Amino acid sequence: MSTVAEQLAQKQRDISVAEFFERNRHLLGFDNKRKALLTVVKEAVDNSIDACEEAKILPDISVEIIDMGNDRFKTIVEDNGPGIVKKNIPNVFAKLLYGSKFHRMLQQRGQQGIGISAAVLYAQLTTGRPARITSKTGKDEPAHYYELHIDTQKNVPQIIKDDVVEWSGKVSGVKIELDFEAIYQKGDQSVDAYLRETAITNPHATITYTTPRAEQFIFQRATSTLPPEAREIKPHPYGVEHGIMQKLLRNTQSRTMQQFLTTEFSRVSPFVAKEILVKSSIPNNSKPSDITHPQVEKMMSAIRDTKIMAPPTDCIVPIGAELLEKGLRKEVNAEFYTSITRAPEVYRGIPFVVECAVAFGGEQPKDESSRLLRYANRVPLLYQQGSCASFKAVAQTNWKQYGIPQTKGSLPQAPLTIVVHLASVWPPFTSEAKEAIAHYPEIIKEMKLAIQEVARRLAQYVRKKERVGAEGKKRSYIETYLPHVANALKNLLGISQKEESVVSSKLKEILEKKRGVLEKFDVDNPEYDEELASVGKDEIGADGEGNED
Repeated sequence: MSTVAEQLAQKQRDISVAEFFERNRHLLGFDNKRKALLTVVKEAVDNSIDACEEAKILPDISVEIIDMGNDRFKTIVEDNGPGIVKKNIPNVFAKLLYGSKFHRMLQQRGQQGIGISAAVLYAQLTTGRPARITSKTGKDEPAHYYELHIDTQKNVPQIIKDDVVEWSGKVSGVKIELDFEAIYQKGDQSVDAYLRETAITNPHATITYTTPRAEQFIFQRATSTLPPEAREIKPHPYGVEHGIMQKLLRNTQSRTMQQFLTTEFSRVSPFVAKEILVKSSIPNNSKPSDITHPQVEKMMSAIRDTKIMAPPTDCIVPIGAELLEKGLRKEVNAEFYTSITRAPEVYRGIPFVVECAVAFGGEQPKDESSRLLRYANRVPLLYQQGSCASFKAVAQTNWKQYGIPQTKGSLPQAPLTIVVHLASVWPPFTSEAKEAIAHYPEIIKEMKLAIQEVARRLAQYVRKKERVGAEGKKRSYIETYLPHVANALKNLLGISQKEESVVSSKLKEILEKKRGVLEKFDVDNPEYDEELASVGKDEIGADGEGNED
């Protein structure tokens, strides 16, 4: 007779990652029908822009959503990228955790190889319809068409149909069609908002969007220059944990410890490697596979005690202040714009860059809280705003000292759009759905410094505008009461008609000169910057940094 343990053991088996996410699809952003529509479009568009940039092609992306009734939608996303070779199509779209990005240390939108295959899984679960994929890799190459399901027990693709089709007028690219359950609504967390915000941080892309209501929007590119190519780097020693170090030691091809340190990590020169090994009491020519657990402990401690250059920053590609402002001008109708790109910094040995921009006034709502647009690697983050480091940095900034009203702990109340962008090799998201950035102190500090810089520029503009308004108000008073003052002076002084004409002409001449000065006034004119250079002296320190609480 079998024991209880043996009976329990018979029920145990492996769980595939597809099975896990089949039951826990909310972890990937499919926890309600409205959000599901956004997630499907987001994953497809992010993949398309990434593929185009890698192939050095200016992205032209088409997004079409068709309402099929009964909360069912067909989504078609098509790009002009390099396409996907035939043998890889099933795995790319119908196998979770399959991709080329996870092991590469450089800035990318996607990383785990889950997103688009999770969208295929969601369509399969809600409608039972297969994903339809068409791919073409060149002008003279055939277009391959697949219909795919996912075998969730094995996490492998099931090929329903494999065919060659005509795709006229297309040099190369990918088209994916999915049928799934969803709800379409406009608003700040809709597909409409996602594509509009994507157009801001990807000014080199053109996106054509057809809504379920047959409305068409075209987000034209603002530049024909592709972003610089991010370069892959090795991990930095400061960001490597004990278990990862042991894994690297087991798998390295290096023959000596000095060679291991210089080839497996960035910014470790032979001199730095020797210093680490001396502090660890490990001979230079020791074999990596012979290093014991206590020696690894000593080496990790020695790395922390050794001064090592910050990791190289060519692995990340920020948008740039000029292009970020261009993208914002293209999509937000305002009266004042400014932007900044901070110098690269590091958290856990991982380089990152923070960028910030603001758009003030114009056609934005005046009686509501400002709008915060959060991004990570150019991708909009539309959910979990309150849990995001970007929100915390904006809310903790004292906007009142910059002339913008604010309730403590909340966004400022003004006709204001604030953009905060984090560019990094590994943005620290709070969940697999990639909806919010974790609260790393180094990241929040950089965000606050960027926000304070654009807020100072905004404060100068707001105060200049207030001075113009005050001057205009004074002028209107003078124009209103000048005739009455002239008559009173005439009666009091008993001046003649001729003298009255001379005094009147002189007063008018003075007024006209004043009016000319005010009409020439431009809040963006550098001639007036010197006059208001002292604006904000109380809130701007001598080093140029904000004196925030």
